[in-house]
Amino acid sequence: MKVAILGYGNIGSGVAVVLHDNRELIKKRTGVDVELKYVLDLREFEGDPIREKLVHDIDTIVNDPEVDIVCETMGGVEPAYSFSKAAIQKGKSVCTSNKELVAAKGPELLRLAKENNCNYFFEASVGGGIPIIRTICESLRGEEITSIKGILNGTTNYILTKMEQEGADFDTVLRRAQELGYAEKNPAADVEGHDACRKIAILSSLMTGKTVHFEEIRTEGITQVTGLDFAYAKALGRSIKLLAMSKRTDEGVFAMVAPFMIPAEHPLHGVNDVFNAVYVHGTMLDDSMYYGRGAGKLPTASAVVGDVVQAVLATGRHIDCDWSEESLTLLSGAKIRHRFFVRFTGSEDGDLVKKYGADNVIRIPEDNGGFALVTRELSEQEFAALSKESTNMVSAIRLED
Repeated sequence: MKVAILGYGNIGSGVAVVLHDNRELIKKRTGVDVELKYVLDLREFEGDPIREKLVHDIDTIVNDPEVDIVCETMGGVEPAYSFSKAAIQKGKSVCTSNKELVAAKGPELLRLAKENNCNYFFEASVGGGIPIIRTICESLRGEEITSIKGILNGTTNYILTKMEQEGADFDTVLRRAQELGYAEKNPAADVEGHDACRKIAILSSLMTGKTVHFEEIRTEGITQVTGLDFAYAKALGRSIKLLAMSKRTDEGVFAMVAPFMIPAEHPLHGVNDVFNAVYVHGTMLDDSMYYGRGAGKLPTASAVVGDVVQAVLATGRHIDCDWSEESLTLLSGAKIRHRFFVRFTGSEDGDLVKKYGADNVIRIPEDNGGFALVTRELSEQEFAALSKESTNMVSAIRLED
């Protein structure tokens, strides 16, 4: 069977490596010799052996009846969407690492794949090399999943880990992450939470069977987290992580991405550096967690090639995925409830303690002239209203227990 790769960047080049190095292993496990025939890219790659397979026109791939499987590793919505759609309409299965495209067009491409008796696989779009998509779609298909919480972005997890362990400030650690290749030159998608937002939108859609639009998910990044917040977290026996979460309640489903203080006994507490983890709760299974490298050239490429193997084994039949194009309306902030860690400047105020329903005032030596409270459980709406009345409030971080 012949394979084409769309985009020869970090992940696409990794897919080429895995297909080459594991060719005999794939043949042994599938009974099929899987060969890379084309690589689509605008660049030339002088001196790279891949140049023999390089093409610049998507029609070369789409119109070649020998090509059975397309690996889309371009990123972004366009032209990846148009190229993937054209391939699927020709009956070619598409395997992708592109979370932007999956979050925006996933259910449509799944429907088209079903109509054309091929497959649209996207294991690598969430969690890098962690096999969470297939776990939810297949292994947990008989389970009602009630919540998904995860650390879904390696860049932000690396930054927060180093801030906590080394006492470094955000800007210093961000520059180091950029030097190491963990963060882009423009890191906004990571540090503002947009990357994790798209990933939890995908997982929420698979959890509910309907489309959760990432634009409707409340999203906050880590740019406001400081070393002083970590000092308070340590005093409370907690750590700070950027969590992406989705949860069913009696009133509906809520989803959000934000920094949370989590206790030492929480399974996600020890997930550090560039690692990711997804914590799933089901009605029968109870709790399970999936941990591994959430990004990186070869871990992500391994997930793409895992989908290639799945596509080979599913030749001539469509594997259904419970994700419809029907939109799901998420609960508003008025229904989402958390406790909050809140920092203030100035002297203690008994009325302030009472207003937020705190048990006591928290002080640490590092915060000269400031103090903190842990509130009672409040809805997002209630907390926002209280915050407007508190002129000496500095910052707030939600608590997850």
